[in-house]
Amino acid sequence: MSLTHTPVTLTMICRSSSSTTFTCCFQRFDPLHRFTHISIPISLTKPSSFSTPFLTLFKPSSSSSSLTLTTQPPQARRKFALPATMLHQNPLVSDICALAVSGAIAFSFLRFFEETAKRSLFDQKLNRKLVHVSIGLIFMLCWPLYSSDGWGPILASLIPGINIIRMLVIGLGIYKDEATVKSMSRFGDYRELLKGPLYYAATITLASIIYWRTSPISIAAICNLCAGDGLADIVGRRFGDKKIPYNRNKSYAGSIAMAAAGFLTSVGYMSYFSWFGYMEGSLKLVLGFLVVSVVTALVESLPISTELDDNLTVPLTSILVGTVIF
Repeated sequence: MSLTHTPVTLTMICRSSSSTTFTCCFQRFDPLHRFTHISIPISLTKPSSFSTPFLTLFKPSSSSSSLTLTTQPPQARRKFALPATMLHQNPLVSDICALAVSGAIAFSFLRFFEETAKRSLFDQKLNRKLVHVSIGLIFMLCWPLYSSDGWGPILASLIPGINIIRMLVIGLGIYKDEATVKSMSRFGDYRELLKGPLYYAATITLASIIYWRTSPISIAAICNLCAGDGLADIVGRRFGDKKIPYNRNKSYAGSIAMAAAGFLTSVGYMSYFSWFGYMEGSLKLVLGFLVVSVVTALVESLPISTELDDNLTVPLTSILVGTVIF
């Protein structure tokens, strides 16, 4: 059996035993991202320098079928073994299935908040902010469903892309949808959908296509826009008695809540995507997210954010600062 020129990685857990024979399963990827499994019995003696259990990694050399042995201590970080495709062997079919699943989830939440707005279960402003906070973050949770094929980010971006079309059609008065207007506007004016909600959908669409799940910039932009900006308004209305001197429309409580929510959510999604192996979580990234969230909250507190719409200034600031830092 030859493993020459085949990218193979074997992960094996060895437990307490001085010498044991293991049946090891190699995973080989062909151009279509399918798995080929090869089982080989290997005799191995446990190194005395590590206590059990310990992690052993095998990698074949590029020019022969020989195996190179490396060992790591128990505290070495282990990642989730993510398959190339999650829903089907064919990457394109898998991505289409992922599109259907994530689209159904996203539009179910949208429909839910449209119903709560129609039935006046929440205050209109609170209902709008609940949509603002949840939809983008829920959509980003679905990103691991897509394959590593080039169609993944393009198909995923269709979901917020459809919302761009909805905002344009409703905001221009071509189609009337009272429930959507109530759930996404401040004052119940359908023309408001051409501003904040349109910027919101455009940000998530561009973050999907341009940056995708391997970039901390997409995490920073979406988390500061959704969690940060959304909770700033909710907390500011409830606890924002003390206003910022240079902008009486903003409060210290709202700005602090925005920086904290944007930062903590960014770190959470960094860990989430690191678990799937799309990026490497690190203290440097954590500090970078902190800087981006603080700067974004400061910019959002300026009067210019009120004039331009914070759904535009928040993601732009996150992307610009993130580009410099990351």
